[in-house]
Amino acid sequence: MVRWLSNVFRLGVKELASLASDMVLAFFVVYSFSFSIYSEATGITTDVTDAPIAIVDSDHSALSTRIFDALLQPYFRRPVLIDRSAVDPLMDEGRYPFILDIPPHFEADVLRGRDPAVQLNIDATAMTQAAVGGGYVSSIMQQETTNYLHSRGIERQLPVQSVERALFNPNLEGVWYNAIDALMQNLTMLTILLVGAAVIRERERGTIEHLLVMPVRAHEIAAGKIWANALVVIVFGTLSLVIVIENILHVPIEGSIPLFVAGMAIYLYAIASLGILLGTVANTMPQFALLAMPVFLTLNMLSGGPSPLEAMPEPLQVAMQISPAMHFTKFTQAVLCRGAGFELVWPHLVVLFGLGAIFLALALARFRSMLARVQ
Repeated sequence: MVRWLSNVFRLGVKELASLASDMVLAFFVVYSFSFSIYSEATGITTDVTDAPIAIVDSDHSALSTRIFDALLQPYFRRPVLIDRSAVDPLMDEGRYPFILDIPPHFEADVLRGRDPAVQLNIDATAMTQAAVGGGYVSSIMQQETTNYLHSRGIERQLPVQSVERALFNPNLEGVWYNAIDALMQNLTMLTILLVGAAVIRERERGTIEHLLVMPVRAHEIAAGKIWANALVVIVFGTLSLVIVIENILHVPIEGSIPLFVAGMAIYLYAIASLGILLGTVANTMPQFALLAMPVFLTLNMLSGGPSPLEAMPEPLQVAMQISPAMHFTKFTQAVLCRGAGFELVWPHLVVLFGLGAIFLALALARFRSMLARVQ
């Protein structure tokens, strides 16, 4: 056992030295956990911000004026009054994603309790903005109408009044979610890239023959590559969480960072094993890149991060139970966003460890056969 640990440690140190000598790859690691996460968190948003909106005001009443004045920044630009005949041309041109059409006698009908209809035209080619922005406009109209009735001494409300509570992200800040999601994506991508590149690099540089004449076995070589590259990702991932996400982007971390780091180590063990498996299939770096890209995209898109797992077809939900990215996404969101403890997330850690063992067994089988072909 002592000899095995010694061999694995020395092989891992060799991997760290090889990575440090590759300046392009080292720069990519630093960039991925610093500027990349910052730009993804702040540059990509699903929120409605400064959206153009136009209003067809056929009523010209105090209530329609209140609604006009309530559509404010940061969600919308100052509304522009247009004629009804300009609605279709402006929507066709994409000038205004939202056009609100207030009918004649709108205020009078509201005061008489007739429940008039107001038409909101939405350019749904920007699907996310359309859904979120439409909800904003509807909420503003309902709130202003209720306040107007109260100011006139009319206590008229809907039969059921909903009270919303946004937990864990009360201001619905997109940066909070985007930063955590970017970190998870980069952890997955960098681990697959570094471990797979380490295997391909041995073959392309011919150093695999040097390893074969040394008193080391295949599982020791694989273990050395896993711990060394996973350690690099863990260190930079933790620094990114503390420095970039928590201190620069000011995203509140609700849970235990040590618990998250422990879960990240188990996850990277599983993903690194998958990276070795992919590295044994490809013969060159271009082949590895073409193989790794669809694997990474599948893990990311079906992880439950970009889109909820519950929104996917049921057979796909069942199939994704063998995806380590899905379990890590649930673990990360529970720990970092909701402050969950070990007693709530341990099932995901057990599954991640089991999947890692399966991937490692498959990777070792492929790795041994690859070494046999080299011999």
